[in-house]
Amino acid sequence: MQKVINVLAVTSFVVSGAVVGSGLYIYVNRASILDGIKSKVMDNVTGKLPGALGSIVPDMIPNATGPVLPTPPVGGL
Repeated sequence: MQKVINVLAVTSFVVSGAVVGSGLYIYVNRASILDGIKSKVMDNVTGKLPGALGSIVPDMIPNATGPVLPTPPVGGL
């Protein structure tokens, strides 16, 4: 029974060490991890942006302009 408890204790120590070690690694390298994610997202978005805007932008541009607006009267009372 003592051997089983020792194996469980060692296993618990190893798992706890792995969790702390990986958390420390992520904390230390968080800036480079975020920069990598940002660059991948920007590359993906900029690659698909011209195709997505190609169908939207022509509909937003008017074909003709409206009439000239009247100017307000100048002067006082």
